[in-house]
Amino acid sequence: MATIADRFGGVILVTLLGGIPLGALAVVLLARRRVAAGWGSRWAWRSSAAEVGLAVGTLPWIWMITTPTSGEGGLQLVPFRDLAGVVGGQDTVVQVVGNLLVFAALGFCLPIRFRLAPPAAVFIVVALTAAGLSAILETLQFALQLGRVASIDDVIVNALGAALSSLLSMRWWRARSAEDATVGPGSSRRGSVGSRSR
Repeated sequence: MATIADRFGGVILVTLLGGIPLGALAVVLLARRRVAAGWGSRWAWRSSAAEVGLAVGTLPWIWMITTPTSGEGGLQLVPFRDLAGVVGGQDTVVQVVGNLLVFAALGFCLPIRFRLAPPAAVFIVVALTAAGLSAILETLQFALQLGRVASIDDVIVNALGAALSSLLSMRWWRARSAEDATVGPGSSRRGSVGSRSR
């Protein structure tokens, strides 16, 4: 059975040697440009890190799951049937943890960068966003005949991973919501979080 390195070594190598260093450079350049344009320093760096982190943390996963394989492919629309078959098998950790991580960066970074909803609803909005994107990817896997099984379980686990990740970044997006409330919608403070959030 092929190992993770055999299947995705190229993606991992490109991400480690290219994606992460270039991403770090992009954060620095983007944040400095925003500070120079009048953004508040804290929000300039935080928003830049969120945008780049979302891209660098998500695109490699999309690359991996849209890479063709020699499998037969198929379509599985019965919830939890695939998960039941995976649990206890040799690929349990890879399948479950991998699917949890596909949109983890999106779940972590998206609510930091964008005001998605009131704090109490962010978890749900992130889950629905990830589920929608995952459904698109699963549809592409099936339509393009990539040799992969397009499964509703992947959509469920992808969405769960993103939603759980949003809880890990709660400190930052809840702080932003609190600061927005303090600044107020009519504030004209240059570079404030409220005036530079979109």
